[in-house]
Amino acid sequence: MKLSKRLETIVDALPIKPDIRILEIGCGPGVAAREIAGRIGKGHVLAIDRSRKAIDLAIKNSKDEIESGRLSFRCVAVEHFELETDEKPYDLAFAVRVGALDGRHPQVGKLALPRIAKSLTKNGKLFIDGGNPLKEIPLENYR
Repeated sequence: MKLSKRLETIVDALPIKPDIRILEIGCGPGVAAREIAGRIGKGHVLAIDRSRKAIDLAIKNSKDEIESGRLSFRCVAVEHFELETDEKPYDLAFAVRVGALDGRHPQVGKLALPRIAKSLTKNGKLFIDGGNPLKEIPLENYR
């Protein structure tokens, strides 16, 4: 699968640098995660989605990136996400068209934001679509 122009604009806008750790929330079939995995050197992308079908498709299409150690997937809803034992926090998180974070499901967002904040480094940032092309969601109140 190829990156759509919209997703390419979003990925290009992320402050990606070599060796960064990124959490993608609501990854769907993993198109953006695969693109980012190719840009981060020895970094790592964890892409999560609540849909088992989406995760299975993402894994099927990401064999090389998974084998390289730069990409992994987890089937979990963002409002239930937590770091696993010994899992390092992420430097940034992003989400595209995720109702819990874009205002469509505010109750879920209230559960999700503290979990996202806890999964990020002290200076970690959360970006969602809807800005030009991204907007940052402040996490100070959840740290």
